[in-house]
Amino acid sequence: MTDTTTAPVNAGIAHGLYTEGEPIADTKAPAGPIAGKWTQRQFDAALVNPANRRKLDVIIVGTGLAGGSAAATLGEAGYNVKVFCFQDSPRRAHSIAAQGGINAAKNYKEDGDSVYRLFYDTVKGGDYRSRETNVYRLAEVSANIIDQCVAQGVPFAREYGGLLDNRSFGGVQVSRTFYARGQTGQQLLIGAYQALERQVAAGTVEQFTRHEMLEVVVVDGRARGIIVRDLVTGEIETHLADAVVLGSGGYGNVFFLSTNAMGSNVTATWRAHRKGAYMANPCYTQIHPTCIPVSGEHQSKLTLMSESLRNDGRIWVPKNREDCDKDPRQIPEEDRDYYLERIYPSFGNLVPRDIASRQAKNVCDEGRGVGPLVGDFRRGVYLDFADAISRMGKAAVEAKYGNLFDMYARITGENPYEVPMRIYPAVHYVMGGLWVDYDLQSSIRGLFVIGEANFSDHGANRLGASALMQGLADGYFVLPNTIRDYLAKGPFDKLSADHPDVVAARESVESRTARLLEVNGERSVDSFHRELGNIMWEYCGMERSEEGLLKAIDLIRGLREEFWRNVRVLGAADTLNQSLEKAGRVADFLELGELMCIDALHRRESCGGHFRAESQTEDGEALRHDDEFLYVAAWEFGGGEALGEMRQPVLHKEDLVYEAIELKQRSYK
Repeated sequence: MTDTTTAPVNAGIAHGLYTEGEPIADTKAPAGPIAGKWTQRQFDAALVNPANRRKLDVIIVGTGLAGGSAAATLGEAGYNVKVFCFQDSPRRAHSIAAQGGINAAKNYKEDGDSVYRLFYDTVKGGDYRSRETNVYRLAEVSANIIDQCVAQGVPFAREYGGLLDNRSFGGVQVSRTFYARGQTGQQLLIGAYQALERQVAAGTVEQFTRHEMLEVVVVDGRARGIIVRDLVTGEIETHLADAVVLGSGGYGNVFFLSTNAMGSNVTATWRAHRKGAYMANPCYTQIHPTCIPVSGEHQSKLTLMSESLRNDGRIWVPKNREDCDKDPRQIPEEDRDYYLERIYPSFGNLVPRDIASRQAKNVCDEGRGVGPLVGDFRRGVYLDFADAISRMGKAAVEAKYGNLFDMYARITGENPYEVPMRIYPAVHYVMGGLWVDYDLQSSIRGLFVIGEANFSDHGANRLGASALMQGLADGYFVLPNTIRDYLAKGPFDKLSADHPDVVAARESVESRTARLLEVNGERSVDSFHRELGNIMWEYCGMERSEEGLLKAIDLIRGLREEFWRNVRVLGAADTLNQSLEKAGRVADFLELGELMCIDALHRRESCGGHFRAESQTEDGEALRHDDEFLYVAAWEFGGGEALGEMRQPVLHKEDLVYEAIELKQRSYK
């Protein structure tokens, strides 16, 4: 259908949901041709001599690829670094779950790849809603990442002659993805972890495991430290520094069912948001097309199957509904609908994730889904390797994907070498996050944000194998070159723990913790989280509408009010208490969920993973409105005194300017 939107552009304002503030802009990217901006910025950024680095303290929250690599690099540069994670080891960061690979513009296949093409593919894949300057820099430094990781001993797959191998991923027509079977994230994280532990041993980095950040300390408009809780003892601790870096990952668990580890949360970035850091494009969430389908109401998370499987697997459903409960091996070729190959002949099964996910939903909504009934609905499509096994041989398929096939077999009890896999879309990554400038500095001075925790590189949809690329680019190469410009102004006046702003931050954590334990209601934390996730998936998931989003906002507000009145948190504050941990995280999800829906409501266009039912082309593709929405939506916290209270957020717009790429309606046909 065509665009039939009739509601006013300021629908959110009309409903009293937000106000508009002053526009903002990134002032850190140098002028001039895009290919020279990063070189120029590195030269312009002030230097810190080695003797002065020893006087400067940096706190890093998160030990995934972004946080771990940043801590290792800054420690090796000579700064005093404190790094925090809530896991029992940095090696358990959720980066370990990434499977498919990491992109880099090496052009080893001689198939036309280049820095510019990687830049172009990323901007196009993000549906022209990312900041051009940041994406070009990402493409520029991508090749350095591979060299760094090879030097660390990361066991990338190699061709027969010994050269590093590549494979292709969705949204591109070249092979630029470096991989280590289906364990790329794990192997890259081990490399970063080894570099980090080397600095821990050298004494430049102090490591705090089983510590969760619960507040950022802001003094005179600058981030000067964090308040954390020791998750083993329950002790509230204060840690102060000259700058703070957040590398705490994304917030996909707001949907309850996602591919994220159950501990992944928004608390670090949301606490910063409440202190003044703008949250940018929070409605941009990624629905990954190749996940093991939901099997029932008992599940608490979903399992990702690497997108690399789309290289050789073919996606299809039966043409006829009456065949959906048949053994797929008994369905003849002429009765199979290879729908991605049919609709998008140029890219076929390698269309971007948002398009592949939406088309899987469409065929299942038509009643052609496969697998067991969950309720009255079959949520699954086939990912079939029969052709690949026939063409390459089982041994070759096993060499490329064997551990993924084994994982699928263990979870489902089915042999994917003999029976096609069943997959269905699930919440995976988030493109939204805290707003940052070209230096990766947030709207709070001295607070830097890296990796998935910031918004800057992926627009409205992330291409496969780009998450690992961004995390390591930010940590190894970008942040160390930009944070020095800020730290060169230091060291700043030393703070004491009895400074009024530090005391206030600590007291806010203590009072919030006490309040969670005092409610003593009747509902479990998980029940609230699951209900919130159902609301988010139903009304702010793969398809959104004005009517549904307004309903979701009302439902979330009611649920949040009930949470603070009726949640049951067992145990005490001064001990190991996982119920308390989860309660604090869900409380933040209940606030974030409302902002995500407000952001989705105000953006009356479809772009990437944000699909508004009112804005689509005649053949059901996403329809952008560049004349109205060519901007980053950066939200300022509107305030709120009571726990759970959220006043109207303030929308600041950063206009997106494209000089090196022509704006086009996306097409993969």
